[in-house]
Parts: sequence; C-alpha cells; structure tokens
Amino acid sequence: MEESNNYGHQHPLLLILNQDQMIHNQSGATHCSRCGEEVSAPCFCCVEHCGFYLHKVCADAPLELNHPFHPHHPLVLQQKPPSFRTWCFCHFCDKTCTKFIYHCSCELNFHIKCALFTFNIAENNLKELDHVALQDEELEDYSQCFGCREPLAKYTHFSPDCGFNLHDKCAELPFKLNLECHREHPLVLQFYSKPLSCKICCGIGWQRGFVYGCSPCNFVVHIECASQSPLQVIKSTNHEHPFTLFNGHQHPLFLMLNQEQLMDNQRGVTDCWRCGEKLHKVCAKAPLELNHPFHLNHPLLMENAPYSSGMYICNFCNKSGHKSVYRCSSCELDFHIKCALFTFNIAENNLKELQHVALQHPLIPTEKGFGCREPLANYTHFSPCRGFNLHEKCTEIPFKLNHVCHRKHPLVLQFNSERLSCKICCQVTRRRGFVYGCSPCKFVVHIECASQSPLQVIKSTNHEHPFTLSLRQVPSTCDGCGTEGNHVAYTCGTCNITIHKNCISLPRIIKSKWHDHRLLHTYFHHIEDFRVLNCLRCHDEVNTEHGSYYCSKCNGIFHVKCVMKDKDSYEIVENEDEIEMPIESSIIVIESNDAGEATKINHFKHMHNLMLGPFVGGYENSCDGCMLPISDPFYYCSECAFFLHKACAELPKMKNVWYHDCKEPLALISDKAFQCRRCWGISNAFAYECCGCEEKICLRCVIALTPGARTCLKHEHPLFYYPKHNGKCNACGETTEAAFCCKDCNFVLDLDCFSLPITARHKCDEHLLSLTDHDDNSYSEHHHCDICEKHRDPNRWFYNCATCDTSAHVYCVLGEYPFIKLRSIQEGNDHPHPLTFVKKKYYYPDCDKCGKPCEGVALECSKSECKYIVHWDCVEDTYLRGC
Repeated sequence: MEESNNYGHQHPLLLILNQDQMIHNQSGATHCSRCGEEVSAPCFCCVEHCGFYLHKVCADAPLELNHPFHPHHPLVLQQKPPSFRTWCFCHFCDKTCTKFIYHCSCELNFHIKCALFTFNIAENNLKELDHVALQDEELEDYSQCFGCREPLAKYTHFSPDCGFNLHDKCAELPFKLNLECHREHPLVLQFYSKPLSCKICCGIGWQRGFVYGCSPCNFVVHIECASQSPLQVIKSTNHEHPFTLFNGHQHPLFLMLNQEQLMDNQRGVTDCWRCGEKLHKVCAKAPLELNHPFHLNHPLLMENAPYSSGMYICNFCNKSGHKSVYRCSSCELDFHIKCALFTFNIAENNLKELQHVALQHPLIPTEKGFGCREPLANYTHFSPCRGFNLHEKCTEIPFKLNHVCHRKHPLVLQFNSERLSCKICCQVTRRRGFVYGCSPCKFVVHIECASQSPLQVIKSTNHEHPFTLSLRQVPSTCDGCGTEGNHVAYTCGTCNITIHKNCISLPRIIKSKWHDHRLLHTYFHHIEDFRVLNCLRCHDEVNTEHGSYYCSKCNGIFHVKCVMKDKDSYEIVENEDEIEMPIESSIIVIESNDAGEATKINHFKHMHNLMLGPFVGGYENSCDGCMLPISDPFYYCSECAFFLHKACAELPKMKNVWYHDCKEPLALISDKAFQCRRCWGISNAFAYECCGCEEKICLRCVIALTPGARTCLKHEHPLFYYPKHNGKCNACGETTEAAFCCKDCNFVLDLDCFSLPITARHKCDEHLLSLTDHDDNSYSEHHHCDICEKHRDPNRWFYNCATCDTSAHVYCVLGEYPFIKLRSIQEGNDHPHPLTFVKKKYYYPDCDKCGKPCEGVALECSKSECKYIVHWDCVEDTYLRGC
C-alpha cells in the first residue's frame, strides 16, 4: 500500500490495490468524494478513516483536459455544476452530474469517468480494457453501445470499470476519416454538442455519444451513416436524365419483379432515393405533377424536402420524411410519395387490384385503418405493399355523397387539410387521413360520422327530456359545453336548450384533479350564485347562460372543455348517491372564537397545541411548513419555536394535484430532506409525497399552483398561473416557459421568483432586508451588490435595507439552500448519532468529508462530545437518493 498526501485532503491517503485491502479498510458502502459513485479497488482512502475515498482514476484526473473530441477549448475540472442548480446533465451518458465535473464554456458538462473514457477512446483505442462476452442476462442492463447507440445484441464488447460498453467495431473507429460527401475537410470523431442533423440520413434530435463532424462547416454524420455508402445514380422511366445522389452507387438500376430476385441482389437494408424505403418501381414511375382528386384546388408537385432542416411531416400518415415529397405550396400540404399515390388509387381505382388478406396474416400490423382511423379489430382488410391497412367498408366508400345535414352541395372525399372540426360530432381534431367535406362552405364530417344515420331523437342521462335533431345548420352556442359554432345540433323544446350530439352524453358528476370536491354539470346558473366567474383552469370568464362544471361547496367553476381536456385528469362518478369521502383535515380544532375561527388547534405533525397569532416574539421567524417568513394569519407553539401559516396548517393530509401524472393522491410529510419536483429546490420542511412514484412537492409549489387567483405582495393585482407562457420574468429577467401572469398589466413572475421571501436576514446587515423592485429603488447612485461586490442590474429585484443603504443580489442573500430548516434533526445514514442542520456564521470547522471549512449549510452531530461535521454538499446525494 502506497501513501500519499495529495488531492486536497488534510490527512494522508492510502493507495488500496486489491479488494481484500479494500474490505479491511472499509466500513459499509463508501462513495468517491469526487464522482459520488461507490468505491472499489484500486482507490485511495484516508488513513484516519474519516470517510474520504477516491477512485484512483478520479484522483489522477487532471484539472484541465485537452480533449481530442472537443479541440477548441479545454475541459476544466470543477467541484460542482456551473449554475445555481445543484445538478446538470452529462453530455455523454445523459445522466445527472452533482459532484466534480469537467466543464467547457460551450455549455458542455461531463462526469469525470465519461471525459476520461472518451479521452481513452481517442488516444489509446481502449486496447488495455477487458474483452468480455455479453451474456443473455446482461442484455437488459447493457442494452446499447455507447459509441453508435445501437443495441449490443450478442456482440462481444469492451466493458471498462466505469460501466460503459462498446461493440468491437466501435472500439476500432478511426479518429479521423475522409468522406466522399464532404471533401473540404476530414471528419473528426467528436461529441454531439450541437443538435445538428446528420447530412446523410437527415435524422435530427439530441443524441448523446459521439459522431463524425467538421466544426468549421457545421457538418455532422452519424457513426453508422459514415460507415455506409449511399447510392449515387438512378435511372428513371419518367425523366430523360438519371438522378444523382451526393455519394454512392455509379451504375444504373434494373427492375426486380419478385421477392426472390430482391433477396438475391440485396445485401442488408437498402433505401430508395425518393421515399427512403426499399427501391420501389412505383417511386421511379411517380409523376412530377399529380392532380389529386382529394385536393382539387391545386396540383401536387414533386419536390425535394422543402424545409431548411430537410424534414417534413406528411399530412396523411403524420410521419416524418426527408426524401422527395409531393407538395402544394399554396395550402402547405406535404405527402410522402407512397401516401399521395395510395390515396390517389383510392379515389381512382378503389384499391380493387390489391390483395385481400386476413388480419391474422403475420406481415400485417394490427394498427388502425388508414381510412376511418378506427381499430382494425378482426376485420379482413386490404394490405397494399406500401404498408397501409383498410377495412373492407373503407375500400367501398363513394367519392361523393349527399348528406342530410348539408343539402347545399355534395360532400367530396378529401384531405382534412384545414383541421376543421366535424360538424356532426364537433370534435376539433388534428388527426390525419381523409374526411368528407365541402370546401366552399368549410363543412367537414368524419367518414364514420357521414356513414351513420343521425338519430332524430336521443334520450340523455344528464337531462330529463329527450333531444331532437335539428337538420337546419345555423350558428349557435352549445348549452352543454358553451362552445360557439355552426354545427349540427340537437334541441330540447321544453327547456329551449341547443346542444352538440357529443355533449348529450356529458357525465353529470365528475371528480377532477383540478379541484378537491366533486364537480356537477349544469346547463345554466343564476349569476348571483357566484362571486367569481373565471374558469379555474384557463382563468377566462365562464358564460353562466350555458353549460359548465361547478362545485356547490366552494363556488368553483370550469369550462367543460377545460376540465375535460385531459382524459387522465378526471373520473366519472357513476353512482351519484355514493357519499363523497370527506377530505381528512390535518388539524383538530380545540378552541374557536365567536366568529368561528379556530384559535387553538392540534396539528398532526407537531406534538404541542398551536395558538392563533399574533405572537409577541415578532415576525422574524419562518413558517415550518413552507419556510417563507411568517405573516398574518399564523399559528405558533407556546412551548417551542414552531410556526405555521394558517394556510399551511389547513392543508389536508392527502391531496390530489393537477400537475402530477400519477392517479394516486399525495400525502403530507415533514422533517425529511427532499428535492421538490416542481421548483427543484432542496428543503426539509413540509412536502406532499406521491404514494405511487414517491416524488415530493414542496408546500410553496402546492399552494402557488393551486387553481385560482394568487396574490403577491409585490403586485397590486391578482396573478394567474399559465403552464404554457413564453415571456420574461419581471423579477429575474429570465425567459419563462410557465409563469404567473397579471390580466390587468404585463406583469410576469416565474415560479421561483413568485415564492421569494418578502423579507430575509443576512449577516451583512443587522436589520431585516426587504425584497425590492426597480420601481421602489431610491438608491440609484450605486448599482452593486454589497455581498459579492459585483454589478447589480437595477431593473431586477434585489434585497435592500433602507436604514443602512444595503443592496444585494437575491441569490447572495438567500444562499444556495434558503429553504432548509436550520436546527432541525436529520437522521444520519453513515453516522451513529442524529445530525443537526447548521450554518456557521463566524467559526468554520473543517468538513470531515472534504477537509474544507464548513462555510455553508452543514450537518453537525447533535451530541456535543462528538465533533463530527460535514458540508451538506458532501452528503446531499446520500440523503436525496430516491427523491
């Protein structure tokens, strides 16, 4: 064993060369202090057994790495991610980084092992690594090669200690190569740091791993594409000259008439120059201009992929394409060759030349029919060689028909190019395929709706009288869902109600994740019944003269379309007589005042009774539920320093939240360090934990994102949360994807800034600091932060002391962990005694993990005789694992 004093640790380190020495020096599972993963030999350990370990490869990692896959800038070893977040994504393995990382100003981040592994690929070609056969039981865990990202199958592969796997062929990749399709410069093996499309297959998207590229030309090809040779010359029967591709085959093609000829001549999968599939005779014969019966206004012209990215979406099958395309530039319609010709064949030849195949045929995919989009079920159907499936009934549909709901003109089979809603079922749909339509009248019906005979009278389970079909198509507002339109409608003559056909079957009672109580459907309201007439989801006004869903307990109201937009967000209450389960309260009321307000309560998360404020001790404490400063109204404990806002105390034990995907409710928990899955903040205060996936959401987010208007002390008007909002936050200036917005002015706050404490303490000033915006800033003579002494943007929010003229950045005042409750107990994972969260102000003892002074948040042993203390950063992963 070799002794060393390096690597920034206060005690000497011991080099452990084998597993027997490792077991002798180890007590329980230990993790590397640099990469955070479990340690195995060879490694370094502290001779004082203070818990400091280093993989040998992490200990030997240079502080600056000139990586061949990123030649423009060096990769610099940093102790933590270079942002206010506590983690980032590794650009090679796509997993999170929380400890030491290699970072480049190009916004590239790599685990130590990923950076050194890929460096080894370029420099040493991995020849020193073990050559291991892949066993069947390993296929699940090691499913992809980290070079080309193809499945490993049963290739033998290289399996380095850091857990990566490579095909033999990827371990032998040349660092540079010359490619025929890019003769200006050689291509270099490099990280896929920009989302560029491959210049051969045109595939785009964030793909980790590495590619061959030319940085000056922004030219990138996938590893597997670089190893293939594309076709270059193809002779066509409908054009006098051969078609030339950028690289590949130099000979003309001959026609293969059967599958045996194709198998004899085929080696691997070959692509068609036009459609990207096998070399089709039909693609070679495709006309340059197609007058399609389903699109009578303009011809479809054969073009190359029309967009700068080289990609398009077919308006029939909804799949992407990057080869030749039939396009109508006037209507912005794009079709694969096979889709345009297949639908042309439907209109002209009715598909009678195609094979009649049973659904159980092994080559037939059991998807949906491409005509009506209904499931194929067990219908026999036509299966053309292009891969489409049709019901027999859909092969016999007429090209034109007269429909009782539209007597002005006949309806013609056509593409649903304008995404119009069906006038019978009123479904606004983006689905592809074709429909019956009348272009002059903008009238569209689905194939299945056109084939049905509209019922003259329909009985409803949600209304006492039957509805009668009105064949006159007139503009109206549906009294079921409140939507305006010019649709086929049903009416109740007794109640003077007009309704869409689909709205007749609206459930009477539903249970929604957007609200705590059941919601009842009604066709109209008395306006005096409601204090607020805004929909709790979209925040727009609800017209109470038409249908909506409402809560009789708290006068909450929703548009029908809003509350039923997501099928997974609500359940139909079948048994209306079933008693609704009451929401279990977190408190027991012990005493109340004359107004019925609880003045003394017992909260199930605290051992003592709580009293309603004010508290003579002042308002400088934080709420133990949300960790924001205490403000009226609140509860306090007279026996210990415990405080709860009234709103936090009254939250139920179990709660559904609309933005959580699981159907299981969330349970209120406390005194457990966690990372919120909405704001990503670290806290140990109250939280809601999902009973299914165990994700946790802090109380600040639960309260802020509860549907309805929210108040902010820094803004006079109510704010509403919009899950999709692209703008700039007034507080921090960052671009938002979701935000709290004011309907009366252009005020916008993102979730993090909405939850900022209005007041905060910092050792830089003896007084409380107040959150200040630029309109309140009367200290314009200096714009610097008194904590970090750097420039401060006067147009952004900051903390200020009016008495002392102190100004500071929000982050500088709050620090990295503003919502961790100090002096609270945290059970230790690798320490025998309970630990307490502390933040030392003047004396900074050395961390028992990294040896550096504990200036930030730390965990300290609660027993005075034990001097154990560690940075929270050093043990954070251990406590948050699984959150």
